[in-house]
Amino acid sequence: MDRQMLTHFREDLEDTKERLVERISRLEETGLGDTLSDSLGELSVYDNHPADIGDAVFERGKDVALRDNAHVLLEEVEAALGKVDRGTYGVCEKCGRAIDEERLEALPWATHCIDCQRLDEVADPTPRPLEEELLAPPFHRSFLDSARFDFVGFDGEDALQAALKYGSSDTPQDIPGSYDFKALWPNSNEHEGIVDRADAIPAAAAGTRGRRNEAAARKAAEEEETE
Repeated sequence: MDRQMLTHFREDLEDTKERLVERISRLEETGLGDTLSDSLGELSVYDNHPADIGDAVFERGKDVALRDNAHVLLEEVEAALGKVDRGTYGVCEKCGRAIDEERLEALPWATHCIDCQRLDEVADPTPRPLEEELLAPPFHRSFLDSARFDFVGFDGEDALQAALKYGSSDTPQDIPGSYDFKALWPNSNEHEGIVDRADAIPAAAAGTRGRRNEAAARKAAEEEETE
């Protein structure tokens, strides 16, 4: 790396260091160094609901995270400035090759070249459980309306509908297509105990047809006796 580029990166690192120091100071001046009770102005919070100080706890946690991140970056920037003084700046700590200037423009405190960095990085730091490759989604295992085989029994969807009839935390505005509190579960207008619409024909109609058939049978028997 020539002297001109080295001077450019030194100035960039010094500017970054100045911004980080200013950021840390600003966070500390907002009361981050004080205890939570002192920043709230309360001698005790035992008489308050936990939600009353929820926003203060959230802001305190956010400021702590920002300050800690600034400290980590500051250490890396100072280490890079030390390399500039020793004449080892821009050299990969793992393979010893020069780091591309484009990478240093984006990340002046980089310690590895792009190839070594890719080898060290983990694609997914929180891999999913291996069981998920074999298990189907939970509702699909018991919601059998779209199963490959014909299933007309009481499945997971029916169980969910039966439970939701007794109420839930949802309101009509939470369920698309719901128009009142009687339609707060999937397919609430679905008929129970039938597979096809023909199964819903009233039993009285079937009984009427049965009586007509019996009357016709008696009439035919009487005609045979008269003959």
